[in-house]
Amino acid sequence: MDNSVNKTLVAFQGEYGAFSEMAARSYFGKEVRVAPQRDFASLFAAVERGDCTHGMVPIENSLMGSIHENYDHLSAYNLQIVGELKLRIVHNLIVNPGVELADVRAVCSQAPALAQCAEFLASLPQVKAVMASDTAGAAKALKASGARDSAAIASVQAAVDYDLEILRAGIEDDHQNYTRFLVVAPEASAPENLAIEGPAKTSIVFAMKNVPGALFKGLSVFALRDLNLLKIESRPLAGKPWEYAFSLDFEGHLGQEPCVRAIDHLREIATFVKVLGSYRQGDAVEGEVVRGKMDRG
Repeated sequence: MDNSVNKTLVAFQGEYGAFSEMAARSYFGKEVRVAPQRDFASLFAAVERGDCTHGMVPIENSLMGSIHENYDHLSAYNLQIVGELKLRIVHNLIVNPGVELADVRAVCSQAPALAQCAEFLASLPQVKAVMASDTAGAAKALKASGARDSAAIASVQAAVDYDLEILRAGIEDDHQNYTRFLVVAPEASAPENLAIEGPAKTSIVFAMKNVPGALFKGLSVFALRDLNLLKIESRPLAGKPWEYAFSLDFEGHLGQEPCVRAIDHLREIATFVKVLGSYRQGDAVEGEVVRGKMDRG
């Protein structure tokens, strides 16, 4: 195993077999060490404390939209985005061995997973949807219960990890179902290492005075330099009702002069600017399953 992989410990939210774990292994390699966390705040805190070297953070789903909680954590914690990956999400109906579809009366999973499989669930009028904190957690609980009238919606890896059977594969309503993950770390890449190969992206968060035309002026610093904006998201400012901070992704990285000048210009007119990181735009990948149960390291 590569020594650099040995030193890497990636925090993710959920139980083993979660899509976030699959994203971590797709990005860093199958042998990377991972550390499950109970919630997103714990994930960010583990990386900020130095308990983990990196975190794998879901930020947006192609069908369900942004994960607002993690936008807030990116603003609040002292971490930097150093990478990105887009993982195709394939949902599966998973049961204890020998259970048949006619036996199932309840299907348990995370709320977004249930929503992404709404058409399939609607085809089973005898089935009640039950929410869980995460997909792999639903699979783990199903195994522990031994239930013969219940199923979970989770990844193929979760079925492998908990010795469960896949009753129906690919039950998501739209197979173009991707979740975009961000890789966070305590420190950004050094400027001299920002000769990023392939398309690059920079993420920032900023706020403007609450006056007419303020947001237009803020965005104009990018238009003036022909920098393509990829996404903008508004989030409420704590303690200031009806005022907002803006999370923004744009093409390019801080090793390039137009990007640096745009940020410098924005600092002159914004009430605050926080650079979240420059990194290579992520590839779209299929989640790979490791044969047998994963080596947890």
